[in-house]
Amino acid sequence: MRLERLNYDKIKIFLTTDDLKDRGLTKEDLWKDSLKVHQLFRDMMNEASEELGFKAHGPIAVEVYSLHAQGMVVIVTNSQAENEIDEDFSDDYIEMQVKLDENFDIIYEYDSFEDIIQCAKYLVHLQINGGMIVNYNNKFYLLLNDNQDINIDNLVAILAEYGSPSTLTVHRLKEYGNIIMKDHAIKTIKHYFL
Repeated sequence: MRLERLNYDKIKIFLTTDDLKDRGLTKEDLWKDSLKVHQLFRDMMNEASEELGFKAHGPIAVEVYSLHAQGMVVIVTNSQAENEIDEDFSDDYIEMQVKLDENFDIIYEYDSFEDIIQCAKYLVHLQINGGMIVNYNNKFYLLLNDNQDINIDNLVAILAEYGSPSTLTVHRLKEYGNIIMKDHAIKTIKHYFL
């Protein structure tokens, strides 16, 4: 689980599929109202409190984005400023407004372009030719769309061998990053580098 403070009343939590498996959950379980999901949310809020000093109490907004091959991104926002919270509520009181969304883009972050080249050697064997490569904040991002009929676990295993799942959205990368290869990135790498 990775935590990031976005501003004074908003945090982002990234849960990998391994984080979910360790807790005996699947991504489908998160759409249900179960005891395990409540415990996961409590654990996330406790860790956010310890690591970031983020206190969730009163009404909060929770946005859950499913990243198809990487895991989940949870955005938690305190809906009221701390000084507006009614003192009659106990510290355990949380009222959630939940928004769910699913993203079918697969985005992995790499330290160097050479890492993407090494990864591409194996992606070519899976008949993957598409993709986009973006440079943003001195990192390289490989964006794939889950529109091919391949085993997603095999794909993630190859992508994770050389990089790590990204919590950035495709929209942020396209807007603020430098697009190095817009279409058919793996095919282009194969042509020039392999």
